[in-house]
Amino acid sequence: MSTLPRDPSHATVRLGAKGRVVIPAELRRAAGFEQGEILVARARAGKLVLERREAVLSRLRARFSGLPPGVSLADELIAERRAEAADGVIVVR
Repeated sequence: MSTLPRDPSHATVRLGAKGRVVIPAELRRAAGFEQGEILVARARAGKLVLERREAVLSRLRARFSGLPPGVSLADELIAERRAEAADGVIVVR
């Protein structure tokens, strides 16, 4: 029986006690993850995605880089909610 060549970007892992998953060394090396790094985990379309925290922050900064200086999305949201509450209308999004 022939075996397929090993691909360091794929591995089978087992979900352990308390939902713990060990990332095999080959995958950590392929992803460039190092011990002690902070990773962000998110579920997307039936997959678990792990990314460096810095990559997520960079993507978010790029996404909102087009906002004019001095614009606060948080302040705008609070103002919208206060206006809705004053009108007695609650919008659920």
